[in-house]
Amino acid sequence: MSTTTAQSAAGRRADRETHFEVEQFYYLEADLLDEGRFTDWLELLDDDLDYWMPTRTNRLRRQQALSIAARGEAGYYDETKESLVWRIRRFDSGMAWAEDPPSRTRHLVTNVVAHQVDPDEHPGFTSGDLLVRSAFLVYRNRLEREENIFAGQRTDLLRRTAAGLRVARRTILLDQNILQAKNISTFF
Repeated sequence: MSTTTAQSAAGRRADRETHFEVEQFYYLEADLLDEGRFTDWLELLDDDLDYWMPTRTNRLRRQQALSIAARGEAGYYDETKESLVWRIRRFDSGMAWAEDPPSRTRHLVTNVVAHQVDPDEHPGFTSGDLLVRSAFLVYRNRLEREENIFAGQRTDLLRRTAAGLRVARRTILLDQNILQAKNISTFF
């Protein structure tokens, strides 16, 4: 694809084949998380990963722009690939009491919409990379009576690499503003 063609394609919705590829990528990711194969899941994350889940508050309609925490404000997750590696090692060590015994989860991913990245809007990315929004529902069960349901949306920047698609940026926005869970050790 010529540079001019690639630039004009930036921002356009992904074609059917690319959309299918993205969905299959997300289904694999969900399977890995649900099976507790966190080390394998890490392979789907790019080395410069930014994994961010801001908090949200209830606001009046005129203040909706303030309902989601900005960078530097409160967040449930503000992680890098290195910090996720550390967390997963901690799970495996038996020192993560909140996950011993481990939770059982089911990740459902839907409403996937993929666009080709506009490199002018996302420095460090090319028009072959993808900006993807998806909705999720994560069911979590732990011990006999702990049940949690997390619903929300993810906005990802997926980078094309020689090994396939990799999550380079992920912003997770929960629909809940108050979590009923005793802890939040689930990956989204």
